[in-house]
Amino acid sequence: MSFGENLGTSNLLRDRVAIVTGSSRGIGAAIARALGSHGATVVVNYLQNRDAAQQVVEDVEALGGRAKAYAADVTDPQAVATMVADVTERFGPVNLLVNNALRSYTFDPLTRSTAWDIPWEDYQAQFQGSVGGAYNLCRPVLPSMKAAGGGRIINLVTDLIERPSIPYHDYTTAKMALLGFSRNLASELGPFGITVNCVAPGLVYPTDSSHATTDQQRDELEAATPLRRLATPEDVAGSVLFFASPWSGFVTGACLFVDGGLVMK
Repeated sequence: MSFGENLGTSNLLRDRVAIVTGSSRGIGAAIARALGSHGATVVVNYLQNRDAAQQVVEDVEALGGRAKAYAADVTDPQAVATMVADVTERFGPVNLLVNNALRSYTFDPLTRSTAWDIPWEDYQAQFQGSVGGAYNLCRPVLPSMKAAGGGRIINLVTDLIERPSIPYHDYTTAKMALLGFSRNLASELGPFGITVNCVAPGLVYPTDSSHATTDQQRDELEAATPLRRLATPEDVAGSVLFFASPWSGFVTGACLFVDGGLVMK
């Protein structure tokens, strides 16, 4: 089943100009396709893999949407500002922002850093990628959202903030900080009609970050999950689509767990 057939296609988001950071592959690519399939103009942001980003652009266009690939390091404020300015000139003000870009990370319980040996620099790197990246994107898009009287910001966190079954200290702490950042934004930006919400996936497979997990580890996680499977990139994209759509117009400051019910256990 293709993605367009899975979630359908429509003009639900035809007035949205969206930036999806880190969207040349994995979860970000699925989000870009989902938004494009429902009429959004999608900026496929990437760091290095231009060919992969261009393939996502072609996928979005095949689903009936508009898209363009932009290279920009989300931890570089000037690169982000340049990207936003060019997008605004070409397509109009950005009114949908999905902060998905992930500082390079491998989810491997066997090689993770323990609490007694992890260096502070690892925390700083994850803070810079998660909170710093979101901050750098929000700064240049907020003025136009405020002027327009509305906008949507969706930040990707993790279900580990609720159930740290495996203590990935630096990654999970940074994502918890991103949740706090998001809720402060939601509180202050609500009067301007701007909603800010988070999506918290469980382990998503297959992605580059989850490739190091073993069959046994994935089997054990599936067995502990009420829906008896792992999340796919498309599962996460569907939840982002909800927050991007008119259906969630009165929802802000929320964190939606997309992990098959694992956090209940």
